[in-house]
Amino acid sequence: MRIGELARRTGVSERALRYYEKQGLLTPERRPSGYRVYGEADVAAVRRIRILLAAGLNTAQILEVLPCLVDEDGWLTPDCPELADALRQQRSRLDAAIGELETTRANLDTIIGDRR
Repeated sequence: MRIGELARRTGVSERALRYYEKQGLLTPERRPSGYRVYGEADVAAVRRIRILLAAGLNTAQILEVLPCLVDEDGWLTPDCPELADALRQQRSRLDAAIGELETTRANLDTIIGDRR
């Protein structure tokens, strides 16, 4: 399938798909004409990429972890022991950021007099 079809099937823009390719997350075949050709595996790959982006990973991290993920019935499962540790560290960073945001919100509430 060509890039437009992949975009339609995944709900991801063609621009984003080109970006994923540039980052090494997708590696479509190229026809002599230069057209990209994607397969069914790319549909699943885009789904995994979107899940990982939504989990707060950047594309460099995703490139690193994709080979260690197993897609079991729509659930992504770490297949490498070090991946689970790295994901736990990412979760800890997110927890810290959430704590900082909650403190910031409380400070703003105090300033504006909103005592929830």
